[in-house]
Amino acid sequence: MDGAKAALGGAAAAPRQLLSVSDGVILMCGMVIGAGIFRLPSLVAANTSTELAFLFAWLLGGGVSLCGALIYAELASRYPETGGEYSFLARGVGRGAAFMFAWSRMTVIQTGAIAAVAFVFGDYASEMLRLGDKSPAIYAAIAVVALTAVNVLGTRESKNLQKAAQFLLFAGLIFIGFAGLLSGAPGRSPTTGAAGPFGLAMIFVLFAYGGWNEAAYLAGEIRDARRNMLRILVIGIVTITALYLLVNLGYLFALGLDGMKQSKAVAADAVRAVAGERSAVVIAIVVCIAALTTMNAAIFTGARTTYALGRDFAFFRHIGTWRESGSTPANALLLQGGIALVLVWAASSTPDGFSAMVAYTAPVFWTFFYLTTATLFVFRDRNEDAPAFRVPLYPHIAIAFAVMCIYMFYSSIDYVRNPEYGPKFGNIALAGLIVMALGIPLYFLARRK
Repeated sequence: MDGAKAALGGAAAAPRQLLSVSDGVILMCGMVIGAGIFRLPSLVAANTSTELAFLFAWLLGGGVSLCGALIYAELASRYPETGGEYSFLARGVGRGAAFMFAWSRMTVIQTGAIAAVAFVFGDYASEMLRLGDKSPAIYAAIAVVALTAVNVLGTRESKNLQKAAQFLLFAGLIFIGFAGLLSGAPGRSPTTGAAGPFGLAMIFVLFAYGGWNEAAYLAGEIRDARRNMLRILVIGIVTITALYLLVNLGYLFALGLDGMKQSKAVAADAVRAVAGERSAVVIAIVVCIAALTTMNAAIFTGARTTYALGRDFAFFRHIGTWRESGSTPANALLLQGGIALVLVWAASSTPDGFSAMVAYTAPVFWTFFYLTTATLFVFRDRNEDAPAFRVPLYPHIAIAFAVMCIYMFYSSIDYVRNPEYGPKFGNIALAGLIVMALGIPLYFLARRK
């Protein structure tokens, strides 16, 4: 335990419990709902054979996310610190696991997610103005450079701008859902193309639900967390699931599974089919705003973990410095931006940059989800003081989520054996694991220094 505290730089000040249930639900929805819902449904459609299976995948994603959120809520209520998984792993498994997480987040998980969302921005920006054959990648690189520069300068988005962007995002999603449902489009037949494995569909679904792990960190700031944290998680996940189902029903009514499978900008294509070209341009603008907002948040939070790595390990001390001007971890931001640009460049040579980045991040992402879940069993076995919130139906929910993590890890490397996706993205999935593994010798080198 003493070593874990040293890794975390000492005990953190206790958060103040100021948030109500409604505050928590709004914050949770804002963290989870991003640009992914405008891009991922077409990839889910490509890996499901019927409309019912397509909708079931989104419903199952909500259930899985709720189980995981309950686990993270207990972990966060035990140690309500800003380190997240870095804190949990350091205290539960040791500094080595925490180092591997920070290294993987810097080189694979967070930078890959930034690049993935950048391609969403690129796909929809290209709907308005194409910049040649590599248009999505060019837009993605421009977005990474611009937002990294903004964060290095220390400029922060105003709260009013954030609220406006969130309002546009929610309004756009609701419009798409009801426009598709009210379009009067005839019933669609199952897709005529071969469907991929269902596990692959779930990778894309759960990518869209990503963010609840950060939402669960609210436990330390919720009033009466023992009673209200469960309400926030249930209401938040149910709200997100209902909105996702509404939007995907709209996509289905407007395009059908075949149309969704062939689309790279499914929201724009769905609205174009219902309301014409001008409306599609409006939706494309909304998606671009949503993507930039999501990217900015990922760049901001990702650099803080990278900074913590440099602060705690002398080998990486150059990225563990804080710049007084603008109050930013400038070196960490620049390194993160550079890695994200390399990933954008690498993914630009694939058939679909977004899918390539999901393939790159998914195996590593689920590896650390499993390890973080395992820390819950470690903390329970220690018989420490009861936290403000405890997972109900323990250990069944924790075991179920751990099994799901193993299944999703298997599915995320199944690219290699899949005849359709393997040649395109199989090597990229393995590359993420190789980069993660490079952290093992680096840890021993950093520990010795």
